[in-house]
Amino acid sequence: MDEMLCVKDLEVSYGAIHAIKGISFSVNQGEIVTLIGANGAGKTTTLHAISKLLKPSAGEITFCGNPISNMEPHQIIKLGLTQVPEGRRVFANLTVQQNLELGAFTRTDGADAIAADYEMVFERLPRLKERRRQLAGTLSGGEQQMLAIGRALMCSPKMLLLDEPSMGLSPLLVQEIFKIIHDVNQSGVTILLVEQNAKMALEIANRAYVLETGVIAMSGNASELAKDPKVKAAYLGGI
Repeated sequence: MDEMLCVKDLEVSYGAIHAIKGISFSVNQGEIVTLIGANGAGKTTTLHAISKLLKPSAGEITFCGNPISNMEPHQIIKLGLTQVPEGRRVFANLTVQQNLELGAFTRTDGADAIAADYEMVFERLPRLKERRRQLAGTLSGGEQQMLAIGRALMCSPKMLLLDEPSMGLSPLLVQEIFKIIHDVNQSGVTILLVEQNAKMALEIANRAYVLETGVIAMSGNASELAKDPKVKAAYLGGI
């Protein structure tokens, strides 16, 4: 497979706190790769460093062969790398339709292409079509997560960074969100997934990295890691 994202010797600090300590990993085109770990392990910090919401203190990041460490977030989005943030971060006082429109703000490929992607999003997420004129703040948590994913898809991404997409959702909605993630990946979008629900993440992913206090403690095939006694004890409730 072609390497799409390469993170090499990444370090991130918050003042005196060394949050990410020289980690290296990669994501190949077409994969779902997951980062799992306990709260405070550095998963969200890693995503923020990739999308440049945080400035790394050291390391190199390349996306589709382009060095992106010194780019601004909007420039990274234009390359096709888009983040779906933790907590959804929808614009509560705007409608579903308006939220989706904002997702296309960097695009220059014309109204027809953008209109086609609206239809793609509504076909993939029919609940959004039903609620297109509804204010985003009145949606349920699961619907807001669908909207956050739909808004990201309006950027026409090559790769999505998904940060805790199942947070706060009921088990049935978690299943629905993970089916959407699988379908998006099957349509050709590569995914880097940060997820507290390690069981679901390892079931859907091709490969996984285990992050512990800012370092990668384990990595490998997701299905094999799910059987590892240390992973089972630490993240899967010993099952």
